Amino acid sequence: MTVPVIQKMDVYPVAGYDSMLLNLSGAHGPFFTRNVVIMHASNGDVGVSEVPGGKKITQVLEASRSLVVGTPIGDYKRVLQGIKHQYGNLDQGGRGNQTFDLRTTIHAQTAVETAFLDLLGKYLHEPVAALLGDGQQREDVPVLGYLFFIGDRQQTDLPYIGDDHEHGEWGEVRREPALTPEQIVRKAQAAYDRYGFTTFKLKGGVLSGEKEVQVMKALHRAFPKAKLDIDPNGAWSLNEALRYASEMKGLLNYIEDPCGAENGFSGREVLAEFQRRTHIPTATNMVDTDWRQMASSLILNAVSIPLADPHFWTMQGSVEVAKVCHAFGLNWGIHSNNHFDISLAMAANAAAAAPGHINAIDTHWIWQDGQELTKHPYEIHDGQIHVDSRNEGLGIEVNMDAITAAHQLYLEHNLGNRDDAKAMQYLIPHWQYDPKKPALVR
Repeated sequence: MTVPVIQKMDVYPVAGYDSMLLNLSGAHGPFFTRNVVIMHASNGDVGVSEVPGGKKITQVLEASRSLVVGTPIGDYKRVLQGIKHQYGNLDQGGRGNQTFDLRTTIHAQTAVETAFLDLLGKYLHEPVAALLGDGQQREDVPVLGYLFFIGDRQQTDLPYIGDDHEHGEWGEVRREPALTPEQIVRKAQAAYDRYGFTTFKLKGGVLSGEKEVQVMKALHRAFPKAKLDIDPNGAWSLNEALRYASEMKGLLNYIEDPCGAENGFSGREVLAEFQRRTHIPTATNMVDTDWRQMASSLILNAVSIPLADPHFWTMQGSVEVAKVCHAFGLNWGIHSNNHFDISLAMAANAAAAAPGHINAIDTHWIWQDGQELTKHPYEIHDGQIHVDSRNEGLGIEVNMDAITAAHQLYLEHNLGNRDDAKAMQYLIPHWQYDPKKPALVR
């Protein structure tokens, strides 16, 4: 039997609508951007992937076509090596600060790898989860409810979405301002009613630490059985993090990047000290984002829960992290950024293949739900995504009309890299990012 080869690879920079979600780096703009790759194989199958937006990633993907086209679908690792060899120097600076990933090549590798895996899974009649690590470990993947403080879009002249209310109470509240405990709890309740979450995470680094602690206490009162996490993106000093942690004792299941580098100590060293002094498990997507950082984190015992997003580890790499976590008695999870439903399928398949105990994975999908690029996207029910072991590939079918429309939206607004400062400056004139000041504390 002749193994299918790649005949064509298309790259689509695409855009979707976003809310004015607040974080340490500012406020999300009205649009988010992604790169979608679609590969056509000689047997008629189509493989797809989605990675972060950005013109540099688009350019590397387009330049990689010559490595991809003509390759048998089983020979994808050679292609990944070629991309790393030609463009690996672009990632020498590392991930970058806070919510901004400055790497390029690793995202291009992920896009190519995933589309190949989608094709290979279809060819073998197996889900991508079965092709990762030691194979599929579970069909039901736990997902957390990702909560945000939200700015008032009416204070801007930016084209934020506000009329997509087809999702009941959640659809009505998810675009509206939220800066108080009561408003955050209302959003959590609406998200619970729609998706059934049993774990919630609050994106902190927006208000003062004292006010964010009050929000967490309100969430605990409203959902006493839920697992809770807060992520201030390292905005707190170690002493502040210790104080706030003592105030939230008994509320938190774990805490994500409560503090970071300070006073000559690395973020990993500071997290290790925080963990020693509080005995609260720490998660991170900031200081444990490649294998060198992973080694240092293990040596220092700095991180309990590496959040190995398959978008910046590759799908295979993310599951390899899970295997290390399982061997060392750590938990594993996934970090998320704004994404479409192709990325949702990628995260779900990676989590379905992760061995050992996993945390409920992050996803922004609840903020983008309704903006599908596939015909039958994965859904979240009872706080879980079901990854059927009978799936083939990623288990999704692309909607080319939707992808074309999302590409046109990208072109129409001349979009590119993410800039959270621009929208934030409507709320606070001349606002600038400060890694140690919450966004609304100026």
